[in-house]
Amino acid sequence: MSKSRTNAGTVTVDGVAYDWRLHSEPHESDDEGWKGMTISLLQQDAKREALVEFPPPKRLLNGLPRGRLQLDDATMARCVRSAISAGWEPMSRGRPVVVMVDAEGN
Repeated sequence: MSKSRTNAGTVTVDGVAYDWRLHSEPHESDDEGWKGMTISLLQQDAKREALVEFPPPKRLLNGLPRGRLQLDDATMARCVRSAISAGWEPMSRGRPVVVMVDAEGN
């Protein structure tokens, strides 16, 4: 599938639908330096959210201008699988689970 230019969507993983949206773009924090983008995941009809944090893009660390974020279904599916393997239980209650992934969403 081609890359999407949207900042939200739905992906199906193992027969279950998950809604995702861009929670925050890469930005520079005063106390932590560059932070990567964060994606919010929520299983449809579930209660608990997962926040998937990516590392900051190397182009930002090198002082280059920001590029357009490219989010596709394959990346979102990898993010869902990473969050579940890290212990995210979408049907439980509580605070959002924060999961760190690599640049590909693994």
